[in-house]
Formats: sequence, structure tokens, C-alpha cells
Amino acid sequence: MTPHRFPLTVYYEDTDMAGVVYYANYLRYIERARSEIVEQMGLDQNAMRAQGIVFVVSRVEADYVSAARMGDRLEVVTTHQAASPVRWTFDQEVQRDGAVIFRAHVVAVTMTTGGKPVRLPAEIRATLKK
Repeated sequence: MTPHRFPLTVYYEDTDMAGVVYYANYLRYIERARSEIVEQMGLDQNAMRAQGIVFVVSRVEADYVSAARMGDRLEVVTTHQAASPVRWTFDQEVQRDGAVIFRAHVVAVTMTTGGKPVRLPAEIRATLKK
């Protein structure tokens, strides 16, 4: 599958007292990229929620390689696949000028709004098989 690319710029609000991106903001960056993927697939998460189905991150493994600073132009590069009928896995890197500064492996699952695991919707499974 062709990697998805999501550009972003580091703003002052993203940084900590040392002037580098606050560690938790990398999780926000990769979440935004995943949300873009879902939208580009034509999936409406609000409609899914109205039907009682939501995506939930069940696992994140992250490595902080290098610091980003205010004004840096970054790119989140994501590859993803359906790992099972319930799990959707993502390998994500935040890059600056092509160099990896953060990487994560993310596992998302579909659940009912009541917290019960359910299969990925058929349209997602079909799209991911392409």
C-alpha cells in the first residue's frame, strides 16, 4: 500500500519550555494523520458513531528519535492494514526533511459505543484489501 503523507508545521503552542515539541503532541500529529486517512477513504466517523460503532486506539508503541522545534515543517508518513476483522494497524513516522524523528506502531479496534469489540465495517475491510 502506498504510504499516506500528512504535512504539518510546528507552532509555538506545540512546544515546551525547552522550545521543543512536547512529547504528547506527536501522538496528536499521528492521530490527525489517521483521521485524514479515514476521511479520504470516504468513511464518516460521525455516521459510524450514530450507528453505535467507534474506533478506539488499543495500543501505541512509540520511539522518540530526535526533537522538532517551532517552525519545523514535518510530515507524518503512515502505512496501514487490516490486521484482523477487528484490528487496524498503523506504522507511522514523523519526518523532518525525510529523516525520522518519531515513529509509532498503533493498533486501533472497532467497538460499540458501549465498549464491546465488533468487526471492522465491510467497506473498510474491502478498501484495505485493495
